Amino acid sequence: MNSPSILIIEDDATLARGLKDNFEALTYHVRLARDGAEGLANALASPPDLLVLDIMLPKMNGFEICRTLRARKLDLPIIMLTAKGQEEDIVRGLELGADDYVTKPFSIKELLARAKAFLRRRQAVPATVFTVGDCRLDLSAHKVFRGQDELPLTTTEFRLLAFLVRHPGRALTRDQILDGVWGNNISVTDRSVDRFITTLRAKIERDPHNPSCIQTIRDIGYRFEPG
Repeated sequence: MNSPSILIIEDDATLARGLKDNFEALTYHVRLARDGAEGLANALASPPDLLVLDIMLPKMNGFEICRTLRARKLDLPIIMLTAKGQEEDIVRGLELGADDYVTKPFSIKELLARAKAFLRRRQAVPATVFTVGDCRLDLSAHKVFRGQDELPLTTTEFRLLAFLVRHPGRALTRDQILDGVWGNNISVTDRSVDRFITTLRAKIERDPHNPSCIQTIRDIGYRFEPG
C-alpha cells in the first residue's frame, strides 16, 4: 500500500519544517506550501490524503481554501491550525468544510494522532455496524445494542447518533448537527441539540457525566469518538 500523502499549508517556515519532519518520520509523503494561493493550486493539482491548513496565510486565507476545496467536491480530511481562543474562527472554518482543528501552540503528538485517525478511517471499508463505546449501532436494522439488549432510542436520538458515527473524530458545530439531523425544521434550536445530546448520553454512555464517546467541544459543539 502506498504511503499517505500530506499537504501542509503553513507560512511559518520553522513550524512547517517541524511538521514535515514529524510526518515523514511516520513514512508519509509530505508537501509544503508557504502561502494560500500556492497551497490551493497544489491541492487542486494533486489532492492529498490529508491537508494540514493554517488559517492566517498570505495571498489567500485558510477559509477561502476550505470553501474552494469543498465547492470542487474534494472530500479530503482538513485539520486547521488556529490561534488559541479564536472560537469564531474555529466555527467558521468547520462550517466551511474543515474536519477538525488544533490550537497553537499544540502538541505534535496530538496532531499526529488525529491525522492517523482520519487517514485510517479514510481507508476503511464503508460499514453499516459501528462501535459506540460498549454499544453496537446497526444502521441497516435501525437498532442499538449493549450486549444482547436493545437500547430504547427514539427516532430522533437514533438519527442523531447515526449522524455522529458517520463523522467520527470530526469537530461538529451545533449548526452542522442541526442541518444533518433536523434539516430545515426551524423550530429546533442549538439548545435542542444540547438537550438531545444529554438524553442520548444517558442511554449510551457508561458515565453520562464524564462521556467518552460524545465529547463536548466548549463553545463549538461536539466530537464523536467510537471508544
